[in-house]
Amino acid sequence: MHVFTVLIADDDTALCRNISLALQTEGYAVRTAATAAEAAAAAEGCDLILLDVMLPDSTGFACCEKIRGITDAPILFLTSCSEEQEIVRGLDAGADDYITKPFRLKELLSRVRANLRRRAAPEPGVALSDLTATEQKLLDYFRANAGRYVTREQILAALWDAKGCFVNDNTLSVHISRLRDKLREADCGQIQTKRGMGYRWIAQKD
Repeated sequence: MHVFTVLIADDDTALCRNISLALQTEGYAVRTAATAAEAAAAAEGCDLILLDVMLPDSTGFACCEKIRGITDAPILFLTSCSEEQEIVRGLDAGADDYITKPFRLKELLSRVRANLRRRAAPEPGVALSDLTATEQKLLDYFRANAGRYVTREQILAALWDAKGCFVNDNTLSVHISRLRDKLREADCGQIQTKRGMGYRWIAQKD
């Protein structure tokens, strides 16, 4: 049985210890790094990477871009900033997900599981191959509700499930925007917005 290896790149010793213990309790192998240089050196062979935005020797964004040249393993940013432009910057650097400090360990573990599931077995029936785990879930929700408008509250409720997988309002805006761009590039449907109504999935006509 394969044991997933998670790299934690964060210079907060106490936080790193708490996350490590939670991951190990769930059966994961853990590597740790306190600097960007250590993270880049330890990234190869890891199944998932938890990366702090602020590291002593570099930004997490620059470190993320470097790691992306080494591995395609999911990268989850850990940050105290929830501003939309920072979320966009992180996703543009190659991250798959974004979690804001302080966070619940159960929420973090849920995000880890979701990203590892998608890496191990992508969901069938979706034409796009480069969606993040959250974008995939968002697209599936839109398709399941094709032809009718859904509100932001309904979407947030759907992406905050019984397993604790949570997406906040700012992050939702970013994921919808990026999903729209990918749908446009793939020419396989669109997400329509109507003020006061919400969002509606429109399939691409043959």
